[in-house]
Amino acid sequence: MLMRMNPTDQRLLWIAQGFGCGRMRPAPGTWGSAMGLAWAAFLVLACPHWLYWILSAAAVPPAIWICGRAEQILGETDPSSVVLDEIVAMPFCFCPWLLKQSFFFAGPLHSHLAHPSLASFVVAFALFRFFDVVKPPPIRQLQRLPGGWGVVVDDLVAAGVAGVVLVLLPLR
Repeated sequence: MLMRMNPTDQRLLWIAQGFGCGRMRPAPGTWGSAMGLAWAAFLVLACPHWLYWILSAAAVPPAIWICGRAEQILGETDPSSVVLDEIVAMPFCFCPWLLKQSFFFAGPLHSHLAHPSLASFVVAFALFRFFDVVKPPPIRQLQRLPGGWGVVVDDLVAAGVAGVVLVLLPLR
């Protein structure tokens, strides 16, 4: 049971819980993934590819720390209400697609490439949720990493696997 929290812990928990969406039921991870999909869509549609990579990568270290701290605050391992890991991981579903676009069609620094189709966003979301929930090896084993590492890294790998599958599908 939670006792009184200091304001800093309250803010960290609010961020870790996806600005409140991790408290939504049912399936808080799905709500967090939906927020992550919106973040990924913004990045892929509004940013040049180089900035997409920077913003996606820059979000990971703070997420690891925040999710680890949320575990301590809540006294649980990988609490279901903590969905920052899903939010931060969703953009990585499109990294293989961006690599394919960049290197096979326009060069690595080109910033005006085709955008993923609506179907690609829907399929990326479904694939990510599948791999995040089922957690085939080695994703399940990554959850055993200590603290925030175990919370975030399994989702990053699930997103990467989803992204590879997405690239292999005949979608634009």
